[in-house]
Amino acid sequence: MRTLVNIVVKELLQLKRDPKILPILFIAPVVQLTILGYAATTDVRRVELAVCDLDHTDASRDLVDAFTSSTYFRHVVSVPSQDLFDPWLDSGRARIALTIPAGYSADRSTRQPVEVQLIADGSDAMSGTLGLSYAQGVLQHIAEAAGFRLPVELRPKVLYNPDLVSRYYMVPGVLAMILMIMTMMLTSMALVRETEIGTMEQLLVTPLSPGAIIVGKLVPYALVGTVEISTALPVVLFWFRVPLEGSLAVLALLTVPFMLCTLGLGLLVSTLAHTQQQAMMISTFVFLMPQIYLSGFVFPIQNMPEAFQWITYVVPLRYYVTVLRGVFLKGVGVETLWPQGLALLGLGVVILSVARIRFRQRLG
Repeated sequence: MRTLVNIVVKELLQLKRDPKILPILFIAPVVQLTILGYAATTDVRRVELAVCDLDHTDASRDLVDAFTSSTYFRHVVSVPSQDLFDPWLDSGRARIALTIPAGYSADRSTRQPVEVQLIADGSDAMSGTLGLSYAQGVLQHIAEAAGFRLPVELRPKVLYNPDLVSRYYMVPGVLAMILMIMTMMLTSMALVRETEIGTMEQLLVTPLSPGAIIVGKLVPYALVGTVEISTALPVVLFWFRVPLEGSLAVLALLTVPFMLCTLGLGLLVSTLAHTQQQAMMISTFVFLMPQIYLSGFVFPIQNMPEAFQWITYVVPLRYYVTVLRGVFLKGVGVETLWPQGLALLGLGVVILSVARIRFRQRLG
């Protein structure tokens, strides 16, 4: 028993001597709980709504007001024609599109049956499903307020994922996570291992510049990431049968800046950690889990507090998940996804620059 107690005391003292582990053990859980408490919600609020009002009457405007005055929808655009919905739905700037037909007011006043159409973005099955349900609730509320059953019928139409199959929008997100984990965590742990075993010091006495050392260390893990996504794609396509509506070339092109971000984060973690254990914990708790919470992969970004929504703009996974769902489910190309690609490229350059500066300082 005494020996066991001595071992326990030794391990606790070892933890105490490691100044980087203690904050991760005691501060990271609080931060994670705070982020998860605000970001993790199955409720859907402020669904982006595009409207095409072909009736242009007080009654049609009242119907739009009924949607937008609730906490469920946020009116983002009005278009004169249904054809103009496509750019908004393709880019994800609108999740629901409402069309009010011409003659809506006249048919309603004479109690004639009238239909309104709601188009949902099925690439986000949660927002699409609940958006349709909320729309039914809005129409029911209008009927109750009027004191009679309104002859208004909702005709829903779901784009990109008509059956609202959850794996169609979850699996691409998992693919992004796999790529991020493999490139970021392996890079950070490999570089820290070099320091632990002393081979990094041997590299420093070679004629190689720090930049060349960085490139030499990152390229192999970029190749590993390429192999990972190449081997995972057949599983996505043929096992889970997720439709690929877009181009593999576009996917490959926009994967490059995402890998710049993840490799840069791996390099940055290696400058913050002194042991492989530290590297794994920093990668997981400081970078990986917050990105999962704040990327929109699981929890809709529009439901988060405004401060957290601003934070999501510096989360690389947010943009890459949009790229994957756009290529797989919507079949869109660079003409629609270029903002995500540009954001990833910008983040990648910034992250790699900061990591390179810290790496040079550490070598010095």
